Amino acid sequence: MTLNVVSVTVDLVLLTIRQAALQVLLIRRGIPPYPDRWALPGGFVLPGEDLGEAAARELREETGLDPQHGHFEQLATYGTPGRDPRGRVVTVAYLALLPDLPSPVPGSDAAGAAWRPAAEITPGELAFDHDRILADGLERARAKLEYTPLATAFCPPEFTVADLRAVYETVWRTRLDPRNFHRKVTGAEGFIEPTGGTVIRDRGRPAQLFRRGPATLLHPPLLRQPAPQAQSSRVGGTSRSSDL
Repeated sequence: MTLNVVSVTVDLVLLTIRQAALQVLLIRRGIPPYPDRWALPGGFVLPGEDLGEAAARELREETGLDPQHGHFEQLATYGTPGRDPRGRVVTVAYLALLPDLPSPVPGSDAAGAAWRPAAEITPGELAFDHDRILADGLERARAKLEYTPLATAFCPPEFTVADLRAVYETVWRTRLDPRNFHRKVTGAEGFIEPTGGTVIRDRGRPAQLFRRGPATLLHPPLLRQPAPQAQSSRVGGTSRSSDL
């Protein structure tokens, strides 16, 4: 039996919130295949390197940060024949969610790197099958905000309820009722806990500071409500509305 030679890569869906928008880190490819096309950051797994180690290495190279500074998880595996014109390449994608990050510096094989608003990326714009990987990563992030404390990965160590609501509104692309949101997040056991401090924000009013609590699942969950309009054609996905 002849064995097919398969190469393995890792790709990163790296999301952050910048300028009040959910943004994804993209690199402009400087080498074939797909030169000058935007793509997700990633690379081949080195000999003797575990998948998680390879993804963490790529994250450090692209951002200078350790995965422990945010949320980091394996997203999915993609191995459709022909997805990479160089040969049989299977990629394992990882989702990373981190607080506001600085402007990226491209690696040696990239022509550029930039944060791009996820909602502005159009289908077919990215190299390989990275449109699909990005769409899967965005939906994973949006869905996990419903039943886990994942939204706090976009926040600094101490934050206000308004800061947290801004994360939900940005990721879900909707507006939330402030009173209902405050009631639900403070009522979800172990979601957030007060630090005892306050900060002066809008209109000079002190706002209570919170930190992430010990919960790993939200009880009850914070559910999205389907939007009445048709689904968007952009990779960024749909807009939704909620009275949360």
